[in-house]
Amino acid sequence: MDLLNPHCGIDGDARGVVRLTICNAGKLNILSSDVTDCVREGFEHLAANGDIRAVILTGESERSMIGGADIREMARLDQRSAEEFISRLRDLCEAVRQFPAPVIARLPGWCLGGGLEVAAACDIRIAAHDAMFGMPEVRVGIPSVIHAALLPRLIGWGRARWLMMTAENIDAPTALVWGLVDTVAEPGGLDAAVERTVKALLECGPEALRIQKDLLRQWEELPLTESVNLSVGVFGQSFLTGEPQRLMQGFLDRKR
Repeated sequence: MDLLNPHCGIDGDARGVVRLTICNAGKLNILSSDVTDCVREGFEHLAANGDIRAVILTGESERSMIGGADIREMARLDQRSAEEFISRLRDLCEAVRQFPAPVIARLPGWCLGGGLEVAAACDIRIAAHDAMFGMPEVRVGIPSVIHAALLPRLIGWGRARWLMMTAENIDAPTALVWGLVDTVAEPGGLDAAVERTVKALLECGPEALRIQKDLLRQWEELPLTESVNLSVGVFGQSFLTGEPQRLMQGFLDRKR
């Protein structure tokens, strides 16, 4: 693993799969302002590389991907500095959400507050069997904000209200039933579960996946009719990449 900066390690393989590791952020990989900026810098650095097929976001500690935002730092904030702090976290989440290729959240242990917001901004969430999830902000006197707004879209308004207003935690099986995570790994099998998803992504057209991610992101914000009509032009433009012609012909050739 190469350190891009003090809090972001990058390790790529020949397939175009990059593992982005949050480093030197404590046992729970807590997001201070410095850590947040460094991880955002990592995503912005990688975004220009068109050869990347997928990014796995993980923490250096097996106790969490991101345990949450730094309460010690937040306890010293005032209105102005609080807005600056949360804007940094917003910008990290947006760097993840806007990243051109699929981003997989690798989720061992605890995933709380700001950590769950970053996970929600990822495309795919894969949890360890004993992972725990929660939005505890109201217990320390602040609301859940920024990319917590993605949670109603993922799990519905009722469950999002329950998470954010009770500050209770849920376990991995519950998170799977709710749709908060996509897969729960067998004990000891988190990396194997991540690799199965990576292999599925690698079997798809890389340009098609980038187009699909961008389209899904737009669908999150557009009314239904606009989403449908937008898709017509996007479908046509996908043929400019040459990928449909090549992959469809390969499919037909295999059928002969």
